[in-house]
Amino acid sequence: MGDEEKQHRAITARRQHLKSVMLQIAATELEKEESRREAEKQAYLNDHCPPLYLPGSMAEVQELCKQLHAKVDAAEEDKYDMEMKVQKSSKELEDMNQKLFDLRGKFKRPPLRRVRMSADAMLKALLGAKHKVCMDLRANLKQVKKEDTEKERDLRDVGDWRKNIEEKSGMEGRKKMFESES
Repeated sequence: MGDEEKQHRAITARRQHLKSVMLQIAATELEKEESRREAEKQAYLNDHCPPLYLPGSMAEVQELCKQLHAKVDAAEEDKYDMEMKVQKSSKELEDMNQKLFDLRGKFKRPPLRRVRMSADAMLKALLGAKHKVCMDLRANLKQVKKEDTEKERDLRDVGDWRKNIEEKSGMEGRKKMFESES
């Protein structure tokens, strides 16, 4: 075993040890978090839900039921009010969307066409009477004449291809080919 292999094993062992320590710490943190949540839950329930008092006599039980029914009715009224607000808001939203849709539908967008304008016409349209600069770019280009090259002349002189084949057919045509090559 070389030094490199020993070092590699040491590094691997250190990583595993660190991993196990991190997992232990995470487990304890999760337990603390769970206990903290449970304590918060108990505190909330103690504040908002008083312990249930069950009286012994029938009149006290009926009084307790009346109080509970009154609380349920108040909660139902609040729920109903909230539902009505939500319905009203959703109705207003639908109305606004419908108005928006109607407005979009009223104004038809015309199909746009591509307009070809010269640079002069565009400048005249933008600047009006002030425009006096000529933007004719083609006027300033050089005129170049194409010179005939020998190949192009030869191609023009060859003419019809059928005529060439007829001339080369037979023994006389082959004789001409050999004469022209030498």
